[in-house]
Amino acid sequence: MSKLAYEPQGVIPACLMPFNSDMSVNERAYRSHLTDLLSVDGITGITINGHAAEVHALTLEEQRRAVTITKEVVGDRVATIVGVYTESSLEAGRIAAHAQAEGAEALLVFPPSFMSLGGHLRPEMTEIHLKHIADASDLPIILFQYPLSSNLSYPVESLLELCRKFPTIRAVKDQIGDGNQHERQLRELRALDRPVRTLTTHSAWLLGSLAMGCDGLLSGAGSVIADLQVALFRAVQAGDLTRARQINDRIYPTVRAFYDAPLLDMHNRMKEALVLLGRMADAHVRPPLVKPQPEEIAKIGRMMELAGLTSETVYRHVS
Repeated sequence: MSKLAYEPQGVIPACLMPFNSDMSVNERAYRSHLTDLLSVDGITGITINGHAAEVHALTLEEQRRAVTITKEVVGDRVATIVGVYTESSLEAGRIAAHAQAEGAEALLVFPPSFMSLGGHLRPEMTEIHLKHIADASDLPIILFQYPLSSNLSYPVESLLELCRKFPTIRAVKDQIGDGNQHERQLRELRALDRPVRTLTTHSAWLLGSLAMGCDGLLSGAGSVIADLQVALFRAVQAGDLTRARQINDRIYPTVRAFYDAPLLDMHNRMKEALVLLGRMADAHVRPPLVKPQPEEIAKIGRMMELAGLTSETVYRHVS
């Protein structure tokens, strides 16, 4: 796979990061989780060091080690997309350079959280941050568009200007949370002289989002239901709305399992789902995240059953 020619599209799960009871990274379980995802026919990449992997709680050395392990397991079978999550533009450049040196195919760039204090009024700060990344690596960039409610999203004109100024931005992971702006961004990114793809991460309304014409999806829920996501994406691409609705009916219980309030528990819940499905031995999360209560774990189990997911049926081909 040519790294520089890689175009982010299709179904890209964001993988989880398993921990031991002492909160150390469980490398053996991580390798198993990656292998599990690779068994899904139709995924085009795996994103690491993202929200699903609790990147906020990973040290820089653990993030680097994750890149190494991922490439050992994944190789060139699908793309490895590495999250660039840091408050420091200097560190962002180092993360990008390391990812390229280790053989990654693309970068997922998060906005520094301090920008919530008014970064939309200082677009030059975002440009500086991206310049440190682009100067350190020529890997394709997937720019993460945060929800409007976060105060970290890029105004539409700023988003388009970033895409014009940085040719390595090849896609936007869109979580804007507003259907009107979501469609506007999708259309205007596609209309650029150098079109930029949209990867939705609106997992709570995935069918509607894909039906607008997204080029793919990048979602933590793919760590559990990548097979269903592939089936849904293919049905939408084929224009088979009846089939897409049928698949979405199976996905919907997982939405209730993962994305009910509080949203910050979504990836904790995905780990619990994998334990219930026999695909992960333990569901440890690093503090300040907390393990769901027994009644919520029971709910997750019920929702997995409603979705038709069991340890025997998961990742069986969805026909």
